[in-house]
Amino acid sequence: MNLSYYIENLLRRWNVWRFNRCARGVLSTPHLVLGKDGPLLLSMVHHRDVLPYLLALKSFAHRLQPSRVVVVADPTIDANDEALFRQQVPGIELRRAHEFEQLGVPTGGTWERLMAIAHYVKEGYVIQLDADTLTLANIDHVVDCCKRNISFTLGTYDLQAKVGVAEVSRWAKSHCDTHAIPHVQLRCEAALLIAAAAGDADKTYIRGCSGFAGFGRESFTTDDVVALSRRMQQHIGEAWSKWGTEQFASNFIVGNIPGSQVLPHPVYTTPNRINHTTVMVHFIGPLRYYKGIYLREARRFLGRALAEHA
Repeated sequence: MNLSYYIENLLRRWNVWRFNRCARGVLSTPHLVLGKDGPLLLSMVHHRDVLPYLLALKSFAHRLQPSRVVVVADPTIDANDEALFRQQVPGIELRRAHEFEQLGVPTGGTWERLMAIAHYVKEGYVIQLDADTLTLANIDHVVDCCKRNISFTLGTYDLQAKVGVAEVSRWAKSHCDTHAIPHVQLRCEAALLIAAAAGDADKTYIRGCSGFAGFGRESFTTDDVVALSRRMQQHIGEAWSKWGTEQFASNFIVGNIPGSQVLPHPVYTTPNRINHTTVMVHFIGPLRYYKGIYLREARRFLGRALAEHA
């Protein structure tokens, strides 16, 4: 290992420490009050992400008040975490991940989250909110989707549209051919005609991100997920259980809900694409501490929240 590796590792540890120290400030903000008519917010949360999750949740709820909040608890969530959730979000609904395991569907890798969404979407509009997001300003696109029962997902900076499965499959196959071990999401996308069932070329796909997605009431079912999972498992075998397949499934499901939309970039984006129009940021893994934006925006939100409460 060279010197640059150690320097990068130390810098990351420093950034994590600074952010976590700042994030504790969320515990001093007012507890979240649930509304009557808003969406259900659902997240799968790991022990290490409890404070970032509360930041994500409260910054979102400041712009769109939820009627219900559901946490699908990763096995690492302990009694202290649960007590903190209940203190900060009175009325929160805590469910264990194993409650949403389903025969024919992989376990782990956030699959229980998608199955939980399929369960709750029978009752109303569900928004999946990752713990590593922050809402910076009014989210008009999302509010409109909720009001009109329109499903949505995050897009990528270079594509904010639904694309036919045949076209995506050709694109993914060409990229698989250039990699000795292609990423599992590429392999799944190359098999989109299998996912579509019987080669239904009228199906579409959104190459988006499952970190922030909205699902209209009764927009899909657990049976839809199970059927998709079984088709894909038969085609790609054990690879279907790898991390990344749930995102593919979410993209496919949202892409084929009638009227569904892709949120526009850079209004909803990652930290490396922010501009003056940005209202929500997904601080995805390798970009989490990019240029200190996560820390800066967390401080800004906490400052506003505490000032309003004073």
